[in-house]
Amino acid sequence: MAQELAGKTVAILATDGFEQVELTEPKKALEAAGATTHVLSLKDGEIKGWKFTDWGESVKVDKLVSEASPDDYDMLVLPGGVQNPDKLRVDNAAVAFVGEFFDSGKPIGAICHAAWTLIEADVVDGLTVTSWPSLETDLENAGAEWVDEEVVVDANLITSRKPDDLPAFNAKLIEVLKG
Repeated sequence: MAQELAGKTVAILATDGFEQVELTEPKKALEAAGATTHVLSLKDGEIKGWKFTDWGESVKVDKLVSEASPDDYDMLVLPGGVQNPDKLRVDNAAVAFVGEFFDSGKPIGAICHAAWTLIEADVVDGLTVTSWPSLETDLENAGAEWVDEEVVVDANLITSRKPDDLPAFNAKLIEVLKG
């Protein structure tokens, strides 16, 4: 299993306030399967995670999203947290990157509140998705069908609800990226 994703490169787009385990756990799982991961963000240096109820650890940023191209990646992962996607969805470069990535047909994994960024990129209309339950109305207003399931795959979107779903989310990311 250690090299089943060798040669694959995954972008993880996040900024300060990402739900810590929703970035670190997919990153670990993808790397354990042989993929290379790059953390993309709105700023250089490090971004600070949110650990359920308080600030968590920082993660090194590999590249600014404004300097990244979807052509350089095989998959995009969007961690949740409330603050993270709320900041990403008002950043033109981040929204454009997500939209271009979706249009490329390559897979995008989004968990929890990350669906806000998908809504802003206008990529959920007509698709079945899941998310943190409070986003149900937002997703339906954007034209999606919301379901309360651990992991949902529709078109090139892989969506999941919450940290408890990470084992299933991570397994689905690897399965889809493997092909």
